Amino acid sequence: MPLKTFRPNTPPARYKQLPTFEEITKSKPEKSLLTPLKRSGGRNNTGRITTRHIGGGHKRHYRLVDFKRKKLDVPATVLGIEYDPNRTSRIALIQYTDGQKSYIIAPVGLEVGATVMSGENAPAKPGNALPLKSIPLGTFIHNIELTPGTGGKIARSAGQAAVLSNRDDEWALVKLPSGEIRRFHLDSFATVGQVGNRDHMNEVSGKAGRTRWQGVRPTVRGMTMNPVDHPNGGGEGKSKSGGGRQHLLSPWGHAKGQKTRNKKKGTSVFIVESRHQRKK
Repeated sequence: MPLKTFRPNTPPARYKQLPTFEEITKSKPEKSLLTPLKRSGGRNNTGRITTRHIGGGHKRHYRLVDFKRKKLDVPATVLGIEYDPNRTSRIALIQYTDGQKSYIIAPVGLEVGATVMSGENAPAKPGNALPLKSIPLGTFIHNIELTPGTGGKIARSAGQAAVLSNRDDEWALVKLPSGEIRRFHLDSFATVGQVGNRDHMNEVSGKAGRTRWQGVRPTVRGMTMNPVDHPNGGGEGKSKSGGGRQHLLSPWGHAKGQKTRNKKKGTSVFIVESRHQRKK
């Protein structure tokens, strides 16, 4: 999907690059698949901010996307490709032969009128969901289940694609977009194809206001804060000693780049090759 640029009539327009929405075929969502979305403002149940830089933004409805794809061996027709304000990818509205409608993540190449299906007997083409044991090696996949039956969790953002690289006994080896090679059970479902909206990573908002529409609040540098507020705060001006330009830390004192994953985490046994090994 190409991006459109603008004449530099204003400073924000000079670098702004926004999607053309050429692939969007439906302007209004399916009402039966909408549900209210309550805003948290980054606060937990006690009212404390636990996730910073969240607040405001345009009102949204949540689209009920089917990540499980458990309606097996029933063909469905793609009725339209829609914009989803809650995710970077596009979503496709499909209708099964029994009349039931559902949303799925729209992969590259999925068009209106195409037929999609899930199950072991489904052909390995974009939009079809199959267990990993039925997908040919070397295929691009997305929306992968970590545990069979729980719904897809991995590779759901715009432009993401994992590669099914090998099978061994009851496990499949999948190379994730991060470069990590991980084991998945052969009964875990995945969807064939690469997630659409591949140019999302090249978008440029052009102005802070568009970021605020998306519900993202400003970030203040730690160096400009006081010592009570941040490990890098304090000092007279841009100080190199008492405060300011020290070793970069997070607000909680972690060094940038420090590993925070629990070394005893049980799921580490599924990681065959870490995504960090490429950086050595």
